[in-house]
Amino acid sequence: MNEKVRCLIIGSGPAGYTAAIYASRANLSPVLYEGIQPGGQLTTTTEVENFPGYPEGITGPELMEDLKKQATRFGADIRFGIATSVDFTGYPRKVTIDGEKVIETDTVIIATGASAKYLGLPDETKYAGMGVSACATCDGFFYRKKVVAVVGGGDTACEEAIYLAGLAEKVYLVVRKPYLRASKVMQDRAMQNPKIEILFECNAVGLFGENGVEGAHIIKHQGEANEEKFDIKIDGFFLAIGHKPNTDIFKDQLNLDSVGYILTEPGTPKTCLEGVFAAGDVADPHYRQAITAAGTGCQAAIEAERYLSERGL
Repeated sequence: MNEKVRCLIIGSGPAGYTAAIYASRANLSPVLYEGIQPGGQLTTTTEVENFPGYPEGITGPELMEDLKKQATRFGADIRFGIATSVDFTGYPRKVTIDGEKVIETDTVIIATGASAKYLGLPDETKYAGMGVSACATCDGFFYRKKVVAVVGGGDTACEEAIYLAGLAEKVYLVVRKPYLRASKVMQDRAMQNPKIEILFECNAVGLFGENGVEGAHIIKHQGEANEEKFDIKIDGFFLAIGHKPNTDIFKDQLNLDSVGYILTEPGTPKTCLEGVFAAGDVADPHYRQAITAAGTGCQAAIEAERYLSERGL
């Protein structure tokens, strides 16, 4: 069963919904498939205080619902469904939904986002939105003058620890190796910051707390003869072990970087293929913010409209 559309949007975070708003207002009659996590990563976040227009803050799910309603108001066709494969080798582009329905489209906006990597601890799920976070820039504000832990030993972990040290009373940096993998300058900044205590050769194996995170179970020299177990009291637990862009179905179709992020022309959402655009975290390893994702969703829709107009489609 095939269907032909002018503009297909894959993904439903800030990038996808914003692209749908702009594409709808440009009379592109966009069809958006929400994917495996309707609303994207923000649906796992409680308070969002840094998205413009909400002076009192708003919850992640509410923000996504507002964006969805705005897109629907202008006529976007928003559907449940997951893109399971693509064929960008010819025109029109083809995207298969749920393994069976094929959508033929003149333009594609990819907004499938990225997923934060977690340790895989059951407690990470238990305390999701209650002290566990994968974004210091998003949630650090809530831990002013509190104690937090950051897990990781690379540049991202050091950056997040330093950022949090500007807000929190104390920051533990939990590193499983006996050294930091971060660049020398980031290592120096983390090590010299008086608010950061680095726990080398340590693994976080669990969290505890009544109504949220109150501490973490740590094992030093795990599995070795000198193994040592201890707890640290913390109010927040931040994962900084990387993100995985949701690009598996595009790896043979588009140019990706070494991690899997879609490569775009600098300053634009244009991919290596005409009429195929990427917006939001799927093409952004640097900022990963709702507002920057929304901005690129806007860009992608504008570029899609220009592409169709120039070709009389």
